[in-house]
Amino acid sequence: MSAVTRFAPSPTGYLHLGHAYSALFAARVARPGGDFLLRIEDIDRGRCRPEFEDAILEDLAWLGLSWAQPVRRQSDHFDDYKNALGELSDAALTYPCFCTRKDIELEIEAAGGAPHGPDGPVYPGTCRHLSKPEREERISSGEAHAVRLDMEKAVTRTGPLTWTDAAAGDITGRPERFGDVVLARKDTPTSYHLSVTLDDHIQGITLVTRGTDLFEATDVHRLLQELLKLNVPTYHHHPLLTGDDGKRFAKRDKSLTIRELRARGHSPDDVIKMMDGFVND
Repeated sequence: MSAVTRFAPSPTGYLHLGHAYSALFAARVARPGGDFLLRIEDIDRGRCRPEFEDAILEDLAWLGLSWAQPVRRQSDHFDDYKNALGELSDAALTYPCFCTRKDIELEIEAAGGAPHGPDGPVYPGTCRHLSKPEREERISSGEAHAVRLDMEKAVTRTGPLTWTDAAAGDITGRPERFGDVVLARKDTPTSYHLSVTLDDHIQGITLVTRGTDLFEATDVHRLLQELLKLNVPTYHHHPLLTGDDGKRFAKRDKSLTIRELRARGHSPDDVIKMMDGFVND
C-alpha cells in the first residue's frame, strides 16, 4: 500500500543536514505511488520568521524534493486546534494551570523531588484540584494560564493503547509517564502534541516518519488520537544525524546548514551523499 508521509519543519532557522535527512527519508518511503506532504509548524509566532520558511522551501527544492500542494501552515488553522481542545474540555479531560515555571520548581523542591518522565520532571498537579469557582475567577481576572490534560482521567477513559513502529514493531503506550502535559497556553492556542496529532489526521498521513528523539512522545499522540477519535498512522522513527562528538545537529550549527553548504559550492548530490554517509557510518 502506498504511504502518505510528511515533513514538518519549524521556520525558526535555516535547514540543517539533520532536517534535510528527515525530509529525504519521508520522501523516499512515500515512493513509489504515495504522497509526500509538507507542513510548516509555526505555532511559535515569537520565533518563527517568513524568511526562514522561504529558505526552507528553497533548500528542499534545491535538493530535488517536491511535495503535494497545498502546504499546511499551522498558524492558519488555530481554529482546528481550538475545536479539538474544546472537545477535550467538554469531556472534563483538561484543566487550567496557573503555575509559572518557577512555581513548579518550588513545588517540586518542597516535595523533595518529582518523578522524571521522558521530558524531565513530571508536573506535580498543583492546579489539578482547584475548585471550579476558583478556576473561573482566576481566568476571568485575566490570569495567565496553560491548559493541561488530566492524564489519569485520560488513560482511564482509553484503556491500554498500542501503536506500531516500522522499525521497532508493536509498542505498548505508556503516556502516563509524561504526567499532565500542556495542550495550550494563553498566548498559543495549541501545543506540539495537540497540533501535530490533529494535523496528521487532517492531512491523511498514513506513515509518520521522524527522528528517534520523538519515539516516546508517540505515546501521548496515540492517547490523543484515541480521545479525539482520530486516524492512527504507522510510525517510523529514523536515526538522528550526529557529528563526531555524538551530538545531534542543531540550527546553531551554521556550517552544516544547507544554505551554507550551497554557498560553498556543494551540489545536491554531494549533500545527499553526505547525509547518507552520516547514517551509514
